[in-house]
Amino acid sequence: MNPLEKLIKELTKLPGIGEKTANRLAYNISKREKGDALALANAIFDVKERILFCKVCCNLSEKEVCDTCSDQKRDKSVICIVEEPQDATAIERSESFNGTYHVLHGRISPLDGIGPDQIKIKELLDRLKRDHRIKELVVATNPTTEGEATALYLAIATKGLDVKLTRIAFGIPFGGDIEYIDKSTLARAMEFRSAFRA
Repeated sequence: MNPLEKLIKELTKLPGIGEKTANRLAYNISKREKGDALALANAIFDVKERILFCKVCCNLSEKEVCDTCSDQKRDKSVICIVEEPQDATAIERSESFNGTYHVLHGRISPLDGIGPDQIKIKELLDRLKRDHRIKELVVATNPTTEGEATALYLAIATKGLDVKLTRIAFGIPFGGDIEYIDKSTLARAMEFRSAFRA
């Protein structure tokens, strides 16, 4: 396999990148200056070498504890539970939430062989046992079948704990991804969240 074919093959492993897009990207990279290609390669290497999971919220961070978790101005009594790091970033852009986050790194999807043990639910439950300041969990999983299954599992797993469970409002369309929702819709969804129990 020649280097261009190898690059195409590797690019198709990325989510949302089909063979046509991989071809376009690979040929574009091959036409660029060597310095540009090296900068891209170094950026990818840097991410793999320097980015780790925050030991508190499981978000991506360069430090053991991310900036959000270490920020003393954040409300430590409220945790917003999201599927992916980019969902937390989208909520931050809405400027509607001042608590902390917990990133699951996925969602329950039995058809894909993903159960509660394959995502960061255990870490959340451990966090709830350790930190008695936590009074509310805002479930902000995507409004999809898998997101709803994850939310329901969280409701069952936290039943009996002294913590209020809320779900973001459904101003977000069913089947949509939080990452792509506009700022005002996200702000409204956070403001009008409602109680949620199994």
